[in-house]
Amino acid sequence: MRGCRPLRPEEVVAVTQSFGGRYQWRDRALFLVGLYTGFRITELLSLRWHDCLRHGQVTASLTIARRHIKQKQHGRTVALHPHARAALAHWYHDAQPVSDTLYVFRSRKGHNRPLTRQSAWQILMDAYTACGMTGRLGTHSLRKTFAMVIHEQLGRDLYRTQQALGHVNIGSTILYLPVAEDEIQQAIVSVVYPFGASQQPP
Repeated sequence: MRGCRPLRPEEVVAVTQSFGGRYQWRDRALFLVGLYTGFRITELLSLRWHDCLRHGQVTASLTIARRHIKQKQHGRTVALHPHARAALAHWYHDAQPVSDTLYVFRSRKGHNRPLTRQSAWQILMDAYTACGMTGRLGTHSLRKTFAMVIHEQLGRDLYRTQQALGHVNIGSTILYLPVAEDEIQQAIVSVVYPFGASQQPP
């Protein structure tokens, strides 16, 4: 969903705290793992418990196999933020999966079927609506938020942001990032050329 907007920090907090009901730990994990890894929704929904666990503990990183990655050129491994690890651990202890081949974000329908993209979208949209959020929102808002935050964390290094997002084309990365129009205008009026202190430009 290219037109989705990123979430503001206060919205992230509100959504995280909004989940309730029988599947609150699953839904919170879906939100936080997406937010902290930047995985696309289809990549998130492909995860099985054996991708996330070692000896009953949530792993320090997640790897999405190449077959589940867009364009299928290579797999992608992302370190798990402590908040994402904690969310997965809560969901694991609540779900008590009988097999590590079960999908992490499993649907209630069928023995072992992941949530559909539509179901994941609905879960997040219900949370956004409950928090009074407006604008173009969806599952891709998580990846957009990840892109924006990581870009800042990496000192606005476009190449490293591209690597963090797993983009093949850096042009795709550029499309994810907001244009800081006020900074552009400030830079224009702040340009200094080496004229003498009392000199005017020729």
